[in-house]
Amino acid sequence: MSASSPFDLAGRTAVVTGAGRGLGQGVALGLAQAGADLILVGLPGSQDESAKMIVDLGRDAQVVDLDMSDHDAVARVGAEISGSRQVDILVSNAGIIEREDTVDLTPESWNRVVDINMSGLFFLTQALGRPMVERGSGKIVSIASLLAFQGGIRVISYAASKHGVAGITKALANEWGGAGVQVNAIAPGYMATDNTTALREDPERSKAILDRIPAGRWGTPEDVAGAAVFLSSSAADYVNGHVLVVDGGWMAR
Repeated sequence: MSASSPFDLAGRTAVVTGAGRGLGQGVALGLAQAGADLILVGLPGSQDESAKMIVDLGRDAQVVDLDMSDHDAVARVGAEISGSRQVDILVSNAGIIEREDTVDLTPESWNRVVDINMSGLFFLTQALGRPMVERGSGKIVSIASLLAFQGGIRVISYAASKHGVAGITKALANEWGGAGVQVNAIAPGYMATDNTTALREDPERSKAILDRIPAGRWGTPEDVAGAAVFLSSSAADYVNGHVLVVDGGWMAR
């Protein structure tokens, strides 16, 4: 634990996937503000702005291009990162959502969502988690969703993938906790990001959602960043296998 603060991440290197915008960008900036250097993993050209913002904060930022749906590439890039840097923290945020009636869902649509949100997440976690287990330390934080607990509407592939993220979190915590690696997840509530644009632009759905949130507002990337810093820090050394809900009180209703 840091002498200055248990939340201090100075001297640590964090990998964040999907850090080009939204929650991923917010989390990456939060980790940088806490002192971590960053490796940003995502689609080509998507992370450059975030990298510049991190450098402006005085931290190091490396950009790595990767399509999380290409599982062979995920395993290869994960091994390359582990071979060149000690990764202390992994935050898996990259994900997509596709909205359509379940009766019309195609195998292609199902696979696109599950391949990125769950399978790609797992294989990168495996690649970067292996050396954490070997040396006996590391923090893994996956971004789940309220739909790790609920079913949602017209997003069955997304709900299935996020239930899977929660399951992966708990299974890895059981396997790796004894090796000094804490594996947790964050379940964001309704956030003002690209994924919720359609909901926020629908007056009836938006009102129904806000009426249930005790905080009375949509969440922001900064709301999730604090939780990510906590779970990535020494303050969370005895937190393992937990899915931390950051939802403004939605689940309390």
